[in-house]
Amino acid sequence: MNLEVLRSYLARTRVTEDPITPLAEGDARIEVSGFALTSNNISYAVFGDALKYWNFFPAETDADGAWGRIPVWGFGVVTESLAEGVEVGERIYGYFPMGSELVITPGSINTESFADVSPHRAEMASAYSRYTRTSADIIYRADRESEHMLLYPLFFTSFVVDDYLEDQGDFGGSTTIVSSASSKTAIGIAFLSKARGHRIVGLTSAGNRRFVESLNIYDSVIPYDEISRIPKESSVFVDIAGDPDVVRSVHTHLGESLTFSVALGGTHWNHAAQASTEPLPGPKPKFFFAPDQIAKRNADWGRSGLGERALAAWDPYVVWCGDWLEFREVTGADDVRDTYLALLDGRTDPRIGYICSLTK
Repeated sequence: MNLEVLRSYLARTRVTEDPITPLAEGDARIEVSGFALTSNNISYAVFGDALKYWNFFPAETDADGAWGRIPVWGFGVVTESLAEGVEVGERIYGYFPMGSELVITPGSINTESFADVSPHRAEMASAYSRYTRTSADIIYRADRESEHMLLYPLFFTSFVVDDYLEDQGDFGGSTTIVSSASSKTAIGIAFLSKARGHRIVGLTSAGNRRFVESLNIYDSVIPYDEISRIPKESSVFVDIAGDPDVVRSVHTHLGESLTFSVALGGTHWNHAAQASTEPLPGPKPKFFFAPDQIAKRNADWGRSGLGERALAAWDPYVVWCGDWLEFREVTGADDVRDTYLALLDGRTDPRIGYICSLTK
């Protein structure tokens, strides 16, 4: 069973069933036991064509490519395996479709993890094709599976973004401005930025302002309709909302005071296609692709060194999130679809984290 969306209009969904076929030699069947749904998954869909997110899990029943399967982060169990080195019963963490099962071709197998080397994933970033065995994962704790699914992928992105900015001397900016300040990715960036003493300003909707202020991690919280209040000082802009009106307002207001502008997401997906063709004042926005910085740090520190640094930052963050975050389980295709549509429309409470399963 899979929940699919129309790639040209993300609010249209359908549920499909793939035919159950015998495994080919070298393949493994994974039962998807649970996954998180956040605004980050909306960004995957918004940038599905540009960054090839649709290529991870092609809609097998769709010959014309009109429908897609949005990737999610979650846990799965190996239920059948004809792949040497991958055992039935193993619990793994990684990238899945919004579905009930996934057939993969394991390769690059070691004691900690393995990759899906299926032909359609061969050209994709390795960070999104690797599955970690929970038995060997330094991040994994059985009592933190919900936090792991919901927060860790977003926190790791936040960690990589903050590391990138720090590595570049914050591009000479004394302040970092983040849109969609109530999103988990923005919250992670703010938490890490505050920890290293860097000033951070959060942009948010009027409805989420009180929540964002209550987190006490932003030096200033400014509604989108008050962007002119941002101090005109050397600043970096991290755009998670993907709203061209917000981007233009920030660039126009700050002008040459803006030292760097980076696009990270598309939580305001319904505004993404409305961008003006007129050049923006200040620096041209650059799209941030996390696997590039991950590859750099793997080369600098080694894979284990990167993991150890992320873990050191993760532990205090997940404890802090426990003060305000509430988890909600969502089961069955209809309820998962409704939750997805609520996220798409921006109708969810940022205090709630959604842990989903199509089959439970």
